[in-house]
Amino acid sequence: MTIPQRLSAAVLVAAAASAALAGCSSPGSATGASAPASATPKSALVPVFPTTLSAANGSVTIKSEPKRIVSLDPTATEDLYAIGAGSQVVAVDQDSDYPTGVPVTSLSGLTPNIEAIAKYNPSLVVASQDSGGLVSGLGKLGIPVLIEPAVATLVGAYQQIEQIGQATGHHNQATEVAKNMQQEIGDTVKAAGSKYRGMTYYWELSNDPYYSATSATFIGHILDLFGLKNIADAAGKPADGGYPELSQEYIVTAKPQLIFLADNQAADGGQTAAIVAKRPAWAGIPAVAGHDIFGLDDDVASRWGPRLPSLVNALANALAVAKP
Repeated sequence: MTIPQRLSAAVLVAAAASAALAGCSSPGSATGASAPASATPKSALVPVFPTTLSAANGSVTIKSEPKRIVSLDPTATEDLYAIGAGSQVVAVDQDSDYPTGVPVTSLSGLTPNIEAIAKYNPSLVVASQDSGGLVSGLGKLGIPVLIEPAVATLVGAYQQIEQIGQATGHHNQATEVAKNMQQEIGDTVKAAGSKYRGMTYYWELSNDPYYSATSATFIGHILDLFGLKNIADAAGKPADGGYPELSQEYIVTAKPQLIFLADNQAADGGQTAAIVAKRPAWAGIPAVAGHDIFGLDDDVASRWGPRLPSLVNALANALAVAKP
């Protein structure tokens, strides 16, 4: 998965900046290894169809419980399996890699091929954006499409999971998943306490050039839970969608106390704490001098689905070893 692909599919549909919320663990890194929030057994309550939903692409009516679902977004794929709709999924896009065993195909949510999607005879298609005339093209074939775009808040993530649950006949399980997520995240943040409030951080999306994420983004919202201050906020402009390009001089001058590398994976830049420490003039940055540089699982950090508690836990683990 390349940086531009992940970015445009999941985070920056309308932004000019191009980067990825990615990363893999390295020495001194925080990993999101815990399992995602899971659904309880399917309720005895019978789902009601037809059902009409108010989605990003307008009013969407699903006539009957969809038995053949195509997912064109990795987060939607994770949502579907977490709420118990996995048995209904017949195909997922090429970037969906979790959970293990999902029916990965060459389908793309960025450049959708209407004919290729239709060959799976779907009764519902879920995607994060209406690219390439996806909604209208499938609409002409009588195939409903549910557009579930990148969210800006945790509340938005919970609501999206519940809407996918309603669309697939798993609203009760989806509600339980969202409830479990909210509880886990709340417990983690509470346990972390307030001693990190006010610490400054730099979130690196890419290093050539240096792209970051401001507090206005979803990842910024997550870090706000811990009371951290984002050095990229002062550099953000409306045109960059919350993902500004920063100069090396800007980062060095800002002196962040924490650095989160979201470009650890080879495809995303292969950055590590050791590589960062060797960058010209970076030795004087408090995060570098104090060895407070952390990596995060790239997929967990780039999605807004049921593994969000793992991301929040990874951040809490990083802060636990940082120097306030």
